[in-house]
Amino acid sequence: MATIYEKTGDKIRKLRKQKGLTQEELADLAKVDPKSIISIEAGKRNVTLKTLKKIALALDIQPSVLLES
Repeated sequence: MATIYEKTGDKIRKLRKQKGLTQEELADLAKVDPKSIISIEAGKRNVTLKTLKKIALALDIQPSVLLES
């Protein structure tokens, strides 16, 4: 069973690709380190609410969307 980190990372990856963004482009838009995006998408990093909000804003979605199953 996938962890919440993996599910959230998968959701971010899916939405990022739908927007046609690379990990680096998303990181730039969200003003976070590209390594953070890579780790978050891989489900290897505990994303903070602050970073989750930045990513959501960069993807032009509500932060709650990233936590939906």
